[in-house]
Amino acid sequence: MDAPERTPDCLQTEQLCRWVWELTDRAWLAEAVVLALVPLRILLILAVAFLARGLLRRAVDRMMTRVAEGRPRSSRRELPERGVRQRLREMAEVAPQRRRQRAATIGSLLRATVTVTVFSIAALIILGELGIHLGPLLAGAGVVGIAIGFGAQSLIKDLLAGLFMLMEDQYGVGDVVEMNDVTGTVTAIGLRVTTVRDDNGTFWYIPNGEIRRLGNHSQGAATVVVDLPLGFVPVPAAAEVLRQAATQLAQDPELRDDLLGPPELLGVETVTAGGPVYRTVVRTIPDAQWKVARELRLRQTEALQRAGLMPANTPGSA
Repeated sequence: MDAPERTPDCLQTEQLCRWVWELTDRAWLAEAVVLALVPLRILLILAVAFLARGLLRRAVDRMMTRVAEGRPRSSRRELPERGVRQRLREMAEVAPQRRRQRAATIGSLLRATVTVTVFSIAALIILGELGIHLGPLLAGAGVVGIAIGFGAQSLIKDLLAGLFMLMEDQYGVGDVVEMNDVTGTVTAIGLRVTTVRDDNGTFWYIPNGEIRRLGNHSQGAATVVVDLPLGFVPVPAAAEVLRQAATQLAQDPELRDDLLGPPELLGVETVTAGGPVYRTVVRTIPDAQWKVARELRLRQTEALQRAGLMPANTPGSA
């Protein structure tokens, strides 16, 4: 008398195993069919993973292409009509390069994230197909992840801060910024560290997650404020001399395209023991405020000297 056919081991986990066993009443055949399908399933999982990664990376590339081809920040109405074409040409040379650098950095990070995420999910599914229980594995990975997270939380904070900084375009290479207690020019931007060179030539490596105070002098219109002490001289005469010097500055061919409007003489700002202090204000394009301030200060001082209105105790007087 023949021994009864055993029950296949895969009966409880595979519906195909049940169908083959019920059809043929052969446990070994049911198990063989299921075993033969495992490599095919793994190949299918890998094919789907590669396809998903390709589609997602293509979506990232298209999105970053749109970012790189975006319009520059500055608009036509932010510049004086006489300097529009020249300044737009200059900005057109810098803005696309800056956008391309930002898009390339963000794109590489997103592509790496897509690859890691897709193939991690595929690896877990393949392990399940091989009959490996994922519960203990995921639990162990969770414990390791928590330990790594506690040890690398400052690194993660720097990376996230760098990512949001790039996405928001808070500053770029070449911008003059104030970061925490450092003022200088941005020379390099990374996801973890930003490098700034100050006026003394010192390079400062500032972790992105440690930036608590940030000011960008290279974005938007800049305002130049020049305060000159007049001493005890006739204020109306001194104001007229300062106005003429400011008007000559605005008419200078080398400087007029840097101005967003004519200089404004606001009048006496304060009165000190040495006399009144007269204030002049002018708006400029980004990165031109220091040049315009130095030139305006020099011209107004020299004009006061020529008019004999510079007090003897004022620095810079003859």
